[in-house]
Amino acid sequence: MAPDGAVHLTWDTGAMADKPRILNSSKDMIWTLLALLVLVALVVISSRNCSVGLTGTAADDRIPPFDVSAALRADAMSMPFPIRQPALPSNWKPNSGTSGDVAGSRVSTVGWVTPTGYYLGLSQTSATESALLPTLNPNVDKDGPLAGTGSREIEGRKWVTYVTGDRLAPSDGARKVWVADFGDVRIGLSGKASEADFTTLARAVVQAKPLPSGRR
Repeated sequence: MAPDGAVHLTWDTGAMADKPRILNSSKDMIWTLLALLVLVALVVISSRNCSVGLTGTAADDRIPPFDVSAALRADAMSMPFPIRQPALPSNWKPNSGTSGDVAGSRVSTVGWVTPTGYYLGLSQTSATESALLPTLNPNVDKDGPLAGTGSREIEGRKWVTYVTGDRLAPSDGARKVWVADFGDVRIGLSGKASEADFTTLARAVVQAKPLPSGRR
């Protein structure tokens, strides 16, 4: 307080804190934004590498594992018809399996991703071929109906062949279906894999012996 009783305020400008450095130059802000962009790019790349999908080859570790052997052995013990487990090359990656009903019969289905990256399924049932066929073309609204394209013999077994779309000039993305009658069971192969992959699976199925079953 001053001697005259008045209150005088003074400012100590020398003690005022400096402005934050980021406000001193636009260059600092630019470098900060660049660093953030690099960080975001790294996160995006990492998340894409860790994603699970079937867009790569069968050797790709992103394909979820599935124990096809355990699934088929369980079906063999519970279903009233022979179940076969085909021996396939190691670069065929099993990725799925289901069981259900078709026309009053049971059906066992497992699938692989082939070396070329396409899905190929194997269905086994005591149902008739005509009852099995619709289940092998589940996306009929998208892929179109199946049309017969003839038959081929593999390892002494006749396979009736079908394709969606133009049967005379099928496209690369057409779904193919092969069906064989093993007497007490019908075998269906379905997917968009190559003819060579279908042949590999068909041959392996014919060569496979029925698994041990719970039937007496």
